[in-house]
Amino acid sequence: MSMSNKSPGLKAGSGTNSRPSSKDGPKKNIWSSMLDSVANGKRLPEKNLLILGGTPESQREFLETLSPNNSEPGLSNERRRGRIPPIANQFALGYTYQDVLDADQEDTLARVSAYLLSEPSLAFAPLLKPLLTPQSIPETLVVILLDWSDPWTWVRRLREWVRFLRHILISLDDETKITMEETMTEWRDRKRGMDPSSAGAGGLSGSGSLPLGPGEWDEGLGIPMCVVCQGADTIEKLEKEHGWHEEEFDFILQFMRTILLKHGASLIYSAPYLANSLQSLIHSSLGIHSLLKRQSLKHNVIDRDKILVPSNWDSWGKIRIIREGFDMEGVSAAWSIEIQESPARPGDDRPQSDIPAEADDGSSAVVIFEQTIKDPKRDRTMAPPGSQPNGTKIEVEVQDMQSFLTKQLEVLDELKAADEKDRAAKQVPQLEMSPLDDNSRVNEHIGPVQFNMGGIQVDADDMLQKLKEREASRTQRKEGISSAGGGGGGGDEKAHNQALANFFAGLVKKPGGSPRGSPSA
Repeated sequence: MSMSNKSPGLKAGSGTNSRPSSKDGPKKNIWSSMLDSVANGKRLPEKNLLILGGTPESQREFLETLSPNNSEPGLSNERRRGRIPPIANQFALGYTYQDVLDADQEDTLARVSAYLLSEPSLAFAPLLKPLLTPQSIPETLVVILLDWSDPWTWVRRLREWVRFLRHILISLDDETKITMEETMTEWRDRKRGMDPSSAGAGGLSGSGSLPLGPGEWDEGLGIPMCVVCQGADTIEKLEKEHGWHEEEFDFILQFMRTILLKHGASLIYSAPYLANSLQSLIHSSLGIHSLLKRQSLKHNVIDRDKILVPSNWDSWGKIRIIREGFDMEGVSAAWSIEIQESPARPGDDRPQSDIPAEADDGSSAVVIFEQTIKDPKRDRTMAPPGSQPNGTKIEVEVQDMQSFLTKQLEVLDELKAADEKDRAAKQVPQLEMSPLDDNSRVNEHIGPVQFNMGGIQVDADDMLQKLKEREASRTQRKEGISSAGGGGGGGDEKAHNQALANFFAGLVKKPGGSPRGSPSA
């Protein structure tokens, strides 16, 4: 009985000390929600950047231009180097990241993960496929790098990258494809001519959206795309060294804008001094906007080295006014056929550019472009003026120095032998410069010459004749003396010697005297 009486007390005591489950549950939910909200507040928005094309050096240049650290003059070199993450892009799929800072360089707006790929080989497709998920596609931008060092390859390279992307996007699952359709619809329905920061992420209603023009968004890829043409500061080099004119630059601009209009892509000519325009275009395409400073994105189709064509701004009418005669309809239709994946054999991992696809029948967009924009190294018609008629080439093969000198020595020996042969065949006439020679031919032309000598007019011809006669008389006199001396020369010499001997002997024989100059005895 006692045990039965204690048990209710124990049960009652234990019941009063325990907390009710109804109050414990809501407190746990409040703490978890608060922690989740704090974690979400500190979490950075993540953006993805797929950088395709270019070389490892040009990719680094693009990232340096895109980096905001270069525009901070007060930032020390040590801190700048510490804030720039390393870039690994030497092999296969490269990677790096960048933190986008606000205008005050204090708050971080987003973190951009950059994936870099240089070759459109199908062997690299499995590396990019995991990056395209329903969560990442709305935050992803594709950037294709081209360079002004070889603009004649732009359309061919762009075709291979579009084929490469289509090959990857077609193989994605259905959920990802639905997300791609929604993303493209959102981009296509944005109000044109308005800054993306003011337009917002949502599209307009069906009744208020502007209708699409011809050739717009015909071949949407499912991911926003931007084409960056680097090295715009070298445009003048093409004009000076290769003889390019405004017609070539206008044709390139019209062609690129026509084919990019079909994908809803943007276009920009990039240079080191145009970093702000490139940053604004990339950040606005990724949906990154400063909270302190609003940057407007303005188009530019006038300055040929500062071209900027945002997405949803261009149209056939704006392209047509650049230069008349451009066939936009033909180029647009040819490009739709061109980007279809070319048939390749199974296991062929070569880049699409290495597989011969198009025929030179004038219907290929690549052929149409390359027939007008030609490589100066392969076509002499693009050589500088003055070299075309002579048939000279731009490239010159340099010969070895010793071989060159050996050939020149042989040429010099041949020239020397030819000179000696000519000298032996033709005797060089001796010039007679004596003033006493007969100058009758000269006298016939110039007549008598007179000059004044001490107030007396002297005839030069008479004086010359007198000089000749005097010279002749002197010559005759010398000859007469020499002939006279030659006839009795032996006897006269003996008589002369005998006279001298007698003279000295007489001086010695004088009595009482001594020879002059000798001492007396």
